[in-house]
Amino acid sequence: MGYPSVFPTGTILYDKEKAWNGYTIFPSGRGALLLNMNGNEVQRWAGLGGFPNKILPGGYVMGTTGTRSGKYAYQDQIDLVQVDWEGKIVWKFRNTELIADPGMEEPEYQARQHHDYQREGSSVGYYYPGGEPRTDGGNTLILTHENVYNHEISDKRLIDDKIIEVDWEGNILWSWRASDHFEEMGFDEAAKNVLFRNPGLHEEAGGDWLHINSMSTLGENKWYDAGDERFHPDNIIFDARNANILGIISKATGEVVWRLGPDFNESEATRKLGWIIGQHHLHMIPKGLPGEGDLLVFDNGGEGGYGNPNPGAVTGVNHARRDYSRVLQFNPVTLEITWQYTPLEAGFLLFTDASKFYSSYISSAQRLPNGNTLITEGSDGRILEVTPEHEIVWEYINPYFNKLAGNFTNNMVYRAYRVPYEWIPQLEKPEETSILPLDVETFRVPGSPVGKDNGKVTIVEGVDPNKNPKTGSKDEEDEDERIDFCVASIKKSDLTKKKE
Repeated sequence: MGYPSVFPTGTILYDKEKAWNGYTIFPSGRGALLLNMNGNEVQRWAGLGGFPNKILPGGYVMGTTGTRSGKYAYQDQIDLVQVDWEGKIVWKFRNTELIADPGMEEPEYQARQHHDYQREGSSVGYYYPGGEPRTDGGNTLILTHENVYNHEISDKRLIDDKIIEVDWEGNILWSWRASDHFEEMGFDEAAKNVLFRNPGLHEEAGGDWLHINSMSTLGENKWYDAGDERFHPDNIIFDARNANILGIISKATGEVVWRLGPDFNESEATRKLGWIIGQHHLHMIPKGLPGEGDLLVFDNGGEGGYGNPNPGAVTGVNHARRDYSRVLQFNPVTLEITWQYTPLEAGFLLFTDASKFYSSYISSAQRLPNGNTLITEGSDGRILEVTPEHEIVWEYINPYFNKLAGNFTNNMVYRAYRVPYEWIPQLEKPEETSILPLDVETFRVPGSPVGKDNGKVTIVEGVDPNKNPKTGSKDEEDEDERIDFCVASIKKSDLTKKKE
């Protein structure tokens, strides 16, 4: 995908009649940023990190205030906090582990939180009818790290994923460690051999062998109501980016009771679903929202998984690759896709343009009460809301860029959430004004000539100037034929298959 050096930021498109209107929270790079639909920044909690940020009823927001640095850590957050509208910390947790890294003046307790957490009262981190995360008590599920050695997996030190449940006072009530369930993850012998040699190493920090990046309870759902114990409301759904694994954990036993991946060639149903690679934000759509009971995931593409070496992965690490993203909604029992947003739905008809909807890391998807879906295409700092018919009705580009080493900059957005106006009583409901999309064929920056065809036009002798010189037809005459050709090309390319 070509990436321009100058482009508009903020809200660039908004249809107030078709969008689900509310406030949007995301970690902006300058703190937790709260927007209204027109892109006005109504509140920014400066210095509050977001892995991710989540808004709670009453104008509370959760996030982190420090990151563990040095070569002995990888993506560890020092604490997890809840702050009020004025920025006062009203709850803090950092009691996972006593850390004594070389160079520290003295050991300190840290949370080692990463990627996700969930407050009691809500089955996911976003709004749905009847779901309200508690703000003055209750338990919190937290995704954390723990370093272990497990020679069934590797002889290297591992960065293991651990889920803990803590009460309001910070006492750890329950825990689950991924490495204890290695044999339940579905790795074949080729994957095990690759994992043993290189479990996603990050220097002295260890091997990030699974990289779980999403975790939430299932909540009430129709599958459990029908008698399927795998979908008990207390069970925890997760996804492991580095291994291309999606799973559900029994809260009662710790067993992985439902799993998809890491091999998507294992059945006709998984082959039809297609390879899910490097995914983020897997969760069950909560009861009361359109699509309830289905699973929703941002299938990043990029690279992931362990297996036999191939020309794109000579060591067998990241052996599956796909250079575009998909948002998938699918039935967890039959694996049938019930809704999706892929490059085709995004309007890119040629398979060679598929990478124009692509974020190989971070990103998310949220189902909204009107059936729309809020999508975070994170690597480009783009957040969009699309209807069930795939029309974009709100689009926002993060204007905050972090300057990295050298000339590199990044406006990435890890994950965004939309919440209703009434969750923020400190603000009056804003005036909503639709923003029509610009005509990109005529839009120019100041100092550049306005419009198109503003120079001399010379008609070549013997040709019809109203015909497309590439197709030989007038655009309106061959539009249907060109669309049919492009769609056929996409189907022929078989975009959903793993790269061999």
